[in-house]
Amino acid sequence: METTIKKQIEIIELDKPVPERLLPVRLAAQNGRWSGYWHLLKARLTELRREPGVVFWIFGFPLLMAVALGMAFRNKPPDVSRVAVIASPEAERIVALLNSAPHPELVRADVLSEIDAHHRFQFGKYDLVVRVKDSDTLVYEYDPTRPESVLAHVVVDDQLEIATGRKDRLQSSTRTSTEPGSRYIDFLIPGILGMNLMISGLWSAGFVVVDMRQRKILKRYVATPMRRSDFLLAISTSRLLLMVLEVLLLLGCGILVFHFHIVGSWASILLVSMAGAFTFAGMGLLAASRTQKSETANGIINIVMIPMWMLSGVFFSYEHFPGAIQPLIKLLPLTALNDALRSIILEGAPLRVQVPRLLVLCLWGGISFIFALRWFRWT
Repeated sequence: METTIKKQIEIIELDKPVPERLLPVRLAAQNGRWSGYWHLLKARLTELRREPGVVFWIFGFPLLMAVALGMAFRNKPPDVSRVAVIASPEAERIVALLNSAPHPELVRADVLSEIDAHHRFQFGKYDLVVRVKDSDTLVYEYDPTRPESVLAHVVVDDQLEIATGRKDRLQSSTRTSTEPGSRYIDFLIPGILGMNLMISGLWSAGFVVVDMRQRKILKRYVATPMRRSDFLLAISTSRLLLMVLEVLLLLGCGILVFHFHIVGSWASILLVSMAGAFTFAGMGLLAASRTQKSETANGIINIVMIPMWMLSGVFFSYEHFPGAIQPLIKLLPLTALNDALRSIILEGAPLRVQVPRLLVLCLWGGISFIFALRWFRWT
């Protein structure tokens, strides 16, 4: 009897009119707390499957970039110093001495006229210009701001000294060593993985919201039981599911094509990648929370993305930047993600070492998601 009375009271209460702002809560209570979330997540994944262009930019483009850059920098031959010897009666003798030195493969010497030698040196086609002043005196012309020019100066002078009878007082020997993780492709693949997580997170989470707002799709959600938190969470979750495929495809390509060696744990890699995907999805949602036009979203996302693309060590180490700004660079989310991925993949570092970097990612992602939820508008 009491149960029947309670049900009748609930029916009466549900039939009462409610304010418009509470309508989604009332409908969600009837249909289930997570009903809207699951339906939107399913719709988002179905939409991605039907857009081959999106699939290419998320999965195909990073693979093509990794393969192209890997082929360009794979198996780099030893550096050869390119030397222009200014034509003179003694020029051929200098070239012959370089060719008869213990390591002639380190130097490529050509006899050129003075004008031609300086012209080609100016445009970087030669690293060093050698002028024979007299039979016993040489003049080296090199650019101290170019590392290859400085190296050519040292190598050529050393080779000529040895070829003319210099005796080394200190005996030495050399041993070559190629360790896993020392190649440029080993540095590059984790950086491309981090960059792809950033790009796909910002664009697929942020740009899709603006597109739905422009097509008036978001406006229709106002009269549905869809909560803002469920909507934003569904967009972010779809990114996490795609992230797993991105990581597996890119690292798998590195292993098969470039013999890329992974030292650390796959579970740690996926966890760090998940944190990165969540972070950039949150930043993308924040950028799109009130943006009305795709052109505006494009500008905002590029403003967020390009500085990290240049500073965060995707293609080269951020340690090349002045030491004064490196602490600020380390606070960028892409820097933390790339450092964590390289530490795990190349060094096998445990997950506990990545706690400061994960904290940086979680702060960026959490704060972005909170403000996106606060500022988000359906229309």
